[in-house]
Amino acid sequence: MRKLIEYFIRYHVAVNVIVISFALFGIVGAKALKSSFFPLTDSKNIAITITYPGASPQEVEEGIVLKIEDNLKGLQGVDRVTSTSRENSGTINVEIEKGENIDFMLLEVKNAVDRVPTFPTGMEPLIVSKLEAVRQTIAFAISGENIPLATLKSVGRQIENDLRAMEGISQIEISGFPAEEIEIAVNENNLLAYGISFTEVANAVSNANILVTGGNIKTDAEEYLIRANNRAYYGDELNNLVVKADPSGTVIRLKDVAIVKDRFAESPNATYFDGNLSVSTTITSTNNEDLISSAEQVKEYIEDFNEKYNNVKLDIVSDQSTTLVQRTQLLTENAIMGMLLVLIFLSLFLNTRLAFWVAFGLPVAFLGMFVFAGFFDVTINVLSLFGMIIVIGILVDDGIVIAENIYQH
Repeated sequence: MRKLIEYFIRYHVAVNVIVISFALFGIVGAKALKSSFFPLTDSKNIAITITYPGASPQEVEEGIVLKIEDNLKGLQGVDRVTSTSRENSGTINVEIEKGENIDFMLLEVKNAVDRVPTFPTGMEPLIVSKLEAVRQTIAFAISGENIPLATLKSVGRQIENDLRAMEGISQIEISGFPAEEIEIAVNENNLLAYGISFTEVANAVSNANILVTGGNIKTDAEEYLIRANNRAYYGDELNNLVVKADPSGTVIRLKDVAIVKDRFAESPNATYFDGNLSVSTTITSTNNEDLISSAEQVKEYIEDFNEKYNNVKLDIVSDQSTTLVQRTQLLTENAIMGMLLVLIFLSLFLNTRLAFWVAFGLPVAFLGMFVFAGFFDVTINVLSLFGMIIVIGILVDDGIVIAENIYQH
């Protein structure tokens, strides 16, 4: 340390170069740092999603889950396996050990699942995927006085498309409404009048509402894919469905014996904001996205939207960026206050020149940290900001001790 100090005393230009370098590269590094509410962590979980329509939880457990768990036993790199079996579905969560490559382990888990010899008939293909680490950024409610839920959902989908077009925003979830379904209310009197049974109506709907592939036809010139695409997604598309036709030319359509309409499922999935029906929109950030910039873009969009429309309003429910901004302001205020106190009191009791260099060392130390922070995946988060606030006092204290020692000598 003595030789280093001696070198800087002899060649004071080197000190100026280092300080200027810290200032320039520190400012660039600070602007390049990403922000997140908590420190970034890589995902260590792999999910296996099971869909088995019509099966009980016991059938899902015995027919699928236990077979997969047996193949996962002893797999190197797996820390723990947990599973949940429900009616019609199930999930298996595979936690990998620390230090293991998540992408390599994903392939190992897929191979283990593929080694299962048989699965129950009627089960849909398994989905093996890596659970990405995401964190909530901002959430807002879409509401309006006396506006139907279907309209709010339509507005929410349009807002989702607008937000996805923004750079740095990819994870958007819309909730607050039940699943949509098509209701076919069959009139018993009309069935008796036309001599049709309920089973005939059900079979006509299931046989006509299809989306299947029928193979392909190869020719010398090209290959043709045969596909039946007759699936209806809205009620009015089923009104003209032919239920029965006789040789005399009489055609009975679905609208003749039933009322077909779009509706929401009978579930209590509904949210309210200020006493009105609402749809919730939640934006989350991945490890590659910046929390503060994403939140700022969303808040600008909300402000523009509320200026354009009066009947539908967007209200922010949760904003994680507020805490980060407040802590950043606290850090800045503490740093400025510490520098001013050092300048005033050291100038009074020691020397104005020494007071200046002690105060000047505070921003230089932080800029030096910002130069190297990006290389260690440090982000602007609540924990790192708290650490910086604590460090301000330590830096000022150390600077005063060193300045006092210099003044003494």
